[in-house]
Amino acid sequence: MQIQIFAAFDHNIFLELAISKLKENDIRDIYAVPLDKRKKDMKMFDNIHQSDGISLIDIGMIFAFLGGTIGAARGFAMDWGPINWGLIGAGSGFLVGFAIDLIINLVKRKKLRVSKNRGPEVILIVTCTKDQAKQVERIMWDHLARGLAATQTSVGTVQEGT
Repeated sequence: MQIQIFAAFDHNIFLELAISKLKENDIRDIYAVPLDKRKKDMKMFDNIHQSDGISLIDIGMIFAFLGGTIGAARGFAMDWGPINWGLIGAGSGFLVGFAIDLIINLVKRKKLRVSKNRGPEVILIVTCTKDQAKQVERIMWDHLARGLAATQTSVGTVQEGT
């Protein structure tokens, strides 16, 4: 029975040291996979097929409600009447709220772009025996792995699902 251990590392000297330490301990089945970075920025507006869960109209709707209520209440004492002033208040409140939401989300996305370089950069896959698994895990944790997972594999057999 063999174990495959997956570890996520930053691309730095600790990754090289971990690989060297594994080779010193007679572990030869080591595979390192570098991860690609996102080349395009995330889209600001959603479409029907993809959504990031961020809504730009939440604050706009709240401000539209407040502006419409205040406009309708004040409209009784003004020339155009409560309906027109309620609609004007709702429209202007929505625009102000939408602008606030847009500015907040633009600032958040800018921070995301700056901090998106902080993800793991390399996946290290090590295949070893069950006896060596604890040692491999210890070596990876000692060399600052960001995450670790292990699976058992059977060499030479094909497993079929029913």
